[in-house]
Amino acid sequence: MESFDFIELKVPAKADYIGVVRLTVSGIANRMGFSYEDMEDLKVAISEAMSNATEHAYKQGEEGEVAVGFGVYPDRLEVMIADHGASFDVEEVKKGLGPYQNTPSIVELREGGFGLFLIEALMDKVEIKNDYGVIVLMTKYLRENEVDMNDDQISTTQ
Repeated sequence: MESFDFIELKVPAKADYIGVVRLTVSGIANRMGFSYEDMEDLKVAISEAMSNATEHAYKQGEEGEVAVGFGVYPDRLEVMIADHGASFDVEEVKKGLGPYQNTPSIVELREGGFGLFLIEALMDKVEIKNDYGVIVLMTKYLRENEVDMNDDQISTTQ
């Protein structure tokens, strides 16, 4: 089995905490060596998934948690967002993941603006599990030799 570090964060299902999760992913991605553009993509995708979880997962006035898991691998960052706050058994979660289907809880992911479309556009891989609540697994690969958008380079050099 591939070795990785796993970081888990639980926050109240309130929009006020989306910024905390954005800062956390920014710190992790920076430490891993992601480019500025990829870090921004990660933050936007995570904001969309977190917004969905805080807006749609719980009834009005119901207290809830959102669990966020970060799988830090040598070549990628996997981010799991679960709107019923259960801790992650990473291998179990991955077994049940698959392409998304148009079920009512998944359709809600689209209501927060671009939702799922935006997440899929910004991330390299998106998988969803919705047995009890919704778990969104987003993967962003670390790219080597990226061209810095601020340079006038046409190709990368080694």
